Amino acid sequence: MMKKVLSMALALAMALSLAACGAGSASGSAADSTAHTPKIADATALLTEVWNAHADSEKFSVTGGDYDNMVDEAPGKIGTEDGEAMNSLFAFPADMADKVDDGAALTHMMNANTFTAAAYHVANAADTETLTKALRDSIQSHRWMCGFPDKLVIMTVGDYVLALYGAEDLCDTFKTHTENLYPGAAVVYDEAIQ
Repeated sequence: MMKKVLSMALALAMALSLAACGAGSASGSAADSTAHTPKIADATALLTEVWNAHADSEKFSVTGGDYDNMVDEAPGKIGTEDGEAMNSLFAFPADMADKVDDGAALTHMMNANTFTAAAYHVANAADTETLTKALRDSIQSHRWMCGFPDKLVIMTVGDYVLALYGAEDLCDTFKTHTENLYPGAAVVYDEAIQ
């Protein structure tokens, strides 16, 4: 009799644990559609977290934001309403401004060609592929002053598109820190500027 009660109790415990595991994995996969990308508050927070992950020896003098939101030594917000201004400052495709609803930038103090990182929140996830292609094409065809950046890297991080261009070592370091902080980040383009 005691064996029967113990067997029933073990069977019940096993059934409950299996039900709990099944429910947990189903809700976890539905809630985590961005491949384990931690919640990102906004584009400025994304760039700030990556910049803060740099060791002091990897950092350089930077400015953040755009003309209306300038910040020293940190990333800053950029306005996403004016496509022409975004194109002029960050080689963003002007006709794609309506596809993003938040942005931030970090630029080498010397010039944008040395290093620029810009993050954009894509308003509709269905536009991500179109935006990354247009952004890549815009950076590749941009009319640079004072020399060309070495390379460009375009990544997706959850609902954000991250564009890096400039010196190869600076882009690679920023990319590596992004991948370490956001395991769900995906490199879409990593190529030399032609």
